[in-house]
Amino acid sequence: MLTSSAAGVYVICPTPFEGDGRVDVASTDRMVEAYLKAGATGLTILGIMGEAPKLAADEALAFARQVIKTVAGRVPVVVGVSAAGFAAMSGLSSKVMDAGAAGVMIAPPSTLKTDGQIVSYYADAVEAIGADVPWVIQDYPLTTNVVMTPKVIMRIIEQSPSCVMLKHEDWPGLDKITALRRASDAGQTRRVSILCGNGGMFLPFEMERGADGAMTGYAYPEMLVDVVNLINQGKRTEAHDLFDRHLPLVRYETQPGVGLAVRKYVLKRRGIIATDTLRKPGPKLSPETIAEIEWLMERIERA
Repeated sequence: MLTSSAAGVYVICPTPFEGDGRVDVASTDRMVEAYLKAGATGLTILGIMGEAPKLAADEALAFARQVIKTVAGRVPVVVGVSAAGFAAMSGLSSKVMDAGAAGVMIAPPSTLKTDGQIVSYYADAVEAIGADVPWVIQDYPLTTNVVMTPKVIMRIIEQSPSCVMLKHEDWPGLDKITALRRASDAGQTRRVSILCGNGGMFLPFEMERGADGAMTGYAYPEMLVDVVNLINQGKRTEAHDLFDRHLPLVRYETQPGVGLAVRKYVLKRRGIIATDTLRKPGPKLSPETIAEIEWLMERIERA
């Protein structure tokens, strides 16, 4: 089961598709093994970058079961169960936990406008999934348009003992990490794991502010693993030097709208998935964009 001591790199997995849009079973297995070989300490599936809203309910469950089966208990698997209604959230959560998931992740709907609404929503979500299911707050205001202050996050943590992790994707958000860590160090709130997203754009500094690692999906996950390990070893300069070598592609991958297409293209070029197909609606990369990606990859691999 997922716990508040979770750390390292939980790689966000895209959902591989065949050229005709069907879920690619063979690529899914190959992707899982590649991420584990890269040093992932966990995997996260059916998140925003997993194109979860484009999957039918039976496809999402089948994909989750396949990943969990392929992992075979080697690392925890977190499953995104965000849904428009609590019935769908409850149903998927129950089935993936029965299949062997370590926990679930829940993003707030964009309709939440006040602190009270946010706190109340998560109380209802916990009731829906069951108070014994470990779960992750997904704090991604750039996509959800829901802003959660440190105080709101602390209220959610305190009202739900089964909340064990914050997936931190606020931007700018470094001071939020500092505020939460100061509060837990002072005994003002329970300490939970903080893993950071946004493609790893600020990972070295997030680690230095008190994050426990990353939960994101950069196409060279071994870099994320090495940066986390180097920071934990006190090798700050080496960590930042390595990160800076990848930063141009990290930045390119975090472009709104096109980022997943870029990531899938790189994963295809690295032999991790067979195609870079996105389900419609989704962008297609222009020849100019592909040429830029190829140049960025060449720079990384030459170095």
